[in-house]
Amino acid sequence: MQLTQKNTIFMSLVKANDKVKVHYTGKLKETGQVFDSSIERGPLEAQLGENALIPGFEKGLVDMKLHEKKTIEIPKEEAYGEVMKELFHKVDRAQLPQEIKPEVGMGLMSQNPDGSERQLRVAEVQDDHIIVDANHPLAGQDLVFELEVVAIL
Repeated sequence: MQLTQKNTIFMSLVKANDKVKVHYTGKLKETGQVFDSSIERGPLEAQLGENALIPGFEKGLVDMKLHEKKTIEIPKEEAYGEVMKELFHKVDRAQLPQEIKPEVGMGLMSQNPDGSERQLRVAEVQDDHIIVDANHPLAGQDLVFELEVVAIL
């Protein structure tokens, strides 16, 4: 009797709670404009299941094979959500440091009472006040990501 070894190739798949390294390019679905990419700076390393990634991005990674590439669409509800009007605030210009000359689209930082910082964007400029937007810059946007799993750790 002759025995032979059967070679079985086990494909590694990304599972919930895995730590992964992934290359990505993020685009706005509506315009195709690239808003972020890991290609020039190296892959993103993230632990799934820790709310470090937007839900749609994490869902898109689950069941991907090592070195697999795919494109996923993420609706705004699984990304940064809808634009919330309650996150727009009026700020008197007298409250701004004198050296700041606000312009629409300008990024500002605000310090919360607990010491944490929050990014804001100038949405409107008037003579006596500005309107700042505390929504994530990608709120209200459907997104497209090109993904490549480069490591499952």
